[in-house]
Amino acid sequence: MTSPKALVKDCLPPLVSRWLQQIRGGGNRFEGSFPSWAEACQHATGYDTDAILTRVLDATLKVKRGEAVFERDSVLFFEPEYAWPALTGLMWAAAQNNGNLNVLDFGGALGSSYFQHRKLLGTLPELRWNVIEQKHYVEAGKKHVQDETLKFYESLEACLLDQQPNAVLLSGVLQYVDDPEAIVDVLVRAHPSTIILDRTIVNDSTITRHYVQHVPCTIYPASYACRSLSERRLIEWFSPDYQLVSAFPSLDFPALGLIDSMFKGFIFNKVGL
Repeated sequence: MTSPKALVKDCLPPLVSRWLQQIRGGGNRFEGSFPSWAEACQHATGYDTDAILTRVLDATLKVKRGEAVFERDSVLFFEPEYAWPALTGLMWAAAQNNGNLNVLDFGGALGSSYFQHRKLLGTLPELRWNVIEQKHYVEAGKKHVQDETLKFYESLEACLLDQQPNAVLLSGVLQYVDDPEAIVDVLVRAHPSTIILDRTIVNDSTITRHYVQHVPCTIYPASYACRSLSERRLIEWFSPDYQLVSAFPSLDFPALGLIDSMFKGFIFNKVGL
């Protein structure tokens, strides 16, 4: 039987449906598509402004002082909220390594995912969490946030010289970087047990499309060049060294429906383990 909610949705004119999706998307909107990544970048302000870092740092320090549980994009959360599939992947990596977990968190801000999950991950025999970020984030992280567990690095190469990660986390990042396939290639050659993608924007075609994502001013004034990655091609980047173990719907984000895309997550495990 069709639910009343579904019946109402079916009766709405397309323009009204799209408007409601935009409202439910929290004010985020996607402009485009653009012919190329370079052109999308020309229409975006970017992520590397000091104003964004100031807000993220202020929120992270409140989390570190125990005034909030975790932050995401400078927005504070006061109740536990776990990304269960990604957390499962991290715990699986630890299980394959005698309970020890050494995470390479690419694009992890000031440790957002670490603070979100540290209550559960902190029960492991050994936990190391290494964030790769832009230079000004790394400087702020080392000065104000870093401790014996949480470390910050400016590049993959610097991290891999110092650490031997058995898990890689790419949460909400691949769609925003200049060359995601090259990053995946470097990570695959580092041979971690498990590679976890979460909050990754994908579509079901064979084409990657380019957009500008406009962030609500209530979070911070910014717009980013953004991709909707071909899911099929994304999975192929990990072959033949890694096999896809699980693909799952991630963050509910109705605004992505307007560009025929969605947030998904993926867990890959090294072949032969």
